[in-house]
Amino acid sequence: MTTTSTKGPAAPPEHSGSPVMRRPHDERRLPWFHLVLTGLAGLLVAIALLAIFDALSIPAAILLGFVLHLAFGYLYSRIREGRRWAMERLMTLVVIGAFAIAMFPLVSLLWAVIGRGLTRVLAAAPSPFAFWTTDMSGIIGGAEAGGVVHATIGTLLITLWASIISIPIGLFTAIFLVEYADQGWRRVLGQGVTFLVDVMTGIPSIVAGLFGLALFIAFMPDQSVRMGIMGAVALSLLMIPTVVRSSEEMLRLVPMDLREASYALGVPKWLTIVKVVLRTAIAGLTTGITLAIARVIGETAPLLLTVGMVTSVNWNMFDGRMATLPTFINQQYRAGSANCMNDTVTNPVTQEVYACSITTNIDRAWAAAFTLIVIVMVLNIVARLVSYYFSPKLTR
Repeated sequence: MTTTSTKGPAAPPEHSGSPVMRRPHDERRLPWFHLVLTGLAGLLVAIALLAIFDALSIPAAILLGFVLHLAFGYLYSRIREGRRWAMERLMTLVVIGAFAIAMFPLVSLLWAVIGRGLTRVLAAAPSPFAFWTTDMSGIIGGAEAGGVVHATIGTLLITLWASIISIPIGLFTAIFLVEYADQGWRRVLGQGVTFLVDVMTGIPSIVAGLFGLALFIAFMPDQSVRMGIMGAVALSLLMIPTVVRSSEEMLRLVPMDLREASYALGVPKWLTIVKVVLRTAIAGLTTGITLAIARVIGETAPLLLTVGMVTSVNWNMFDGRMATLPTFINQQYRAGSANCMNDTVTNPVTQEVYACSITTNIDRAWAAAFTLIVIVMVLNIVARLVSYYFSPKLTR
């Protein structure tokens, strides 16, 4: 009787103590701190060269040091790792350098605005943060008092009305371009609208201000009229293209399968757009709208032409001039840049005498710029919260 045994596939032979197989060049890869060492070497050589030629400065040392870092890092990696990994190191350094160059103006701007603006806000008379709770009524020259509450209220009101005008128009236009401009005359109309939106994106802000001014002057007998609503209309011309383009891109990212599933359940198209498409794209839509608001909240030229400047609070958008933060910054900077004709300035209302100080006006301009940045930051935080709580969740 013969016994046949069934065996599985042969096991690989065991090689106890044999080294683990490694890819070529793995043992020659340099650790990350070698890039730091080559960077320090490049910076030291740059400082030495600039000192020899009597051209030493911090920006020049950083720029020349980065160029030398690229050369030293590439050559050292080429010797130790080979051509392939040396090119990888070089491109990594170029990308990091481009990021640093892009961040440097932003960081320096924030540093200057926060440093000079916050100092003025904290040192405002008669108490800290009074700069945010008082206006400029009766304040002239270099008086330490005065604030931006009137300009802050005007900025918020005009931006609110510009958003009320722009967001529905821009959002409905984007819905038409994505959901309805698919064939026939609607497709031709959609192509024309897209072209006009692209053209409006590049319109200078001063042109928007001139349009808002001419529109209201054409229907009003008083040619010198200035109102807050005129500024809101001018800013809406700048907001609408941004809202349309950003909303259109976000709506196109919604998968067609979601729409088809809704249609298969018998849901009409308009309800599908409201309940499915818009809710799916709510995070991107909120971000686009926030970017549009941040785009116009700091515009100066349209507001100089349409709303003018006052020193007190005006809540009425349809009557009288209004102060805004951009125009306030412009006014204070121009006042601070002008030369003082006398050593003192007399308030015509209270007859108080103040020392003529251009520094106070410049500090007010920096503090108003800091206030504007704070408002934009708060709007971005609100947009983030809306996107987080109202966007569809991935988990069930």
